Amino acid sequence: MDTDFQRPNSMADLLERYRDRVQPVLNILLESPYFYPQDNDDAFRFLARHKHEFARFFADHFGWELIIDSKCARVYKPLWHNEAITPANRELFNFSKRDECIAFMLLLEFFEHQLEVESITVDDHENLRFKFGELLLYIVQRFHELYPHSKADYAEEAVRARIVRPIMPQLEKHRFLKKIPPPKDEPIGDDDTIYEALPALYHYNVARLSRPVDHIEEASGPVAEAEEDA
Repeated sequence: MDTDFQRPNSMADLLERYRDRVQPVLNILLESPYFYPQDNDDAFRFLARHKHEFARFFADHFGWELIIDSKCARVYKPLWHNEAITPANRELFNFSKRDECIAFMLLLEFFEHQLEVESITVDDHENLRFKFGELLLYIVQRFHELYPHSKADYAEEAVRARIVRPIMPQLEKHRFLKKIPPPKDEPIGDDDTIYEALPALYHYNVARLSRPVDHIEEASGPVAEAEEDA
């Protein structure tokens, strides 16, 4: 059989035959928390087609897990080996304040709620979009339900300024949300800013929100990271 038609069975085979395609995939996976098809469709398709070779490479050489579905891919590193770098100095997605951790879980809850309302599934081509004001209102209402005796502490403007606004940059940086620029010459208010919910949100388990919120300690470690299904 002509070797051009034989399926590669190792990363060495892939590199020998498709080095110019393997290297971009490896770099993209390490350059951002999540790799989406729209980042580089050709590279994503190549990764999906050879996911077993890539997965075995990461597992054998680094002890990492390749997680991939039709909408996104990432490399999951379960252990941190350089203990000289303290948790505070590691480039990780996490929130240390209790209310920020809760707000992230409420974002997941809002995401699942909106998917149901709009009949969107992971198989749909378009991602969910929503206005910032819709998310804010949902989070405020849920904080009132969680802390009925502290509604004054969770008034809308307090939640906006103290909790939700501060977490948005991290959610964008780590590719959970994407801010949609408004049309030119059409200024919009804060509440009308549109965000796209990126597929990474599907990888998190909102069911854990049902545990008592008091168990989320103030100034704890990477609580949000621990909620991931992976």
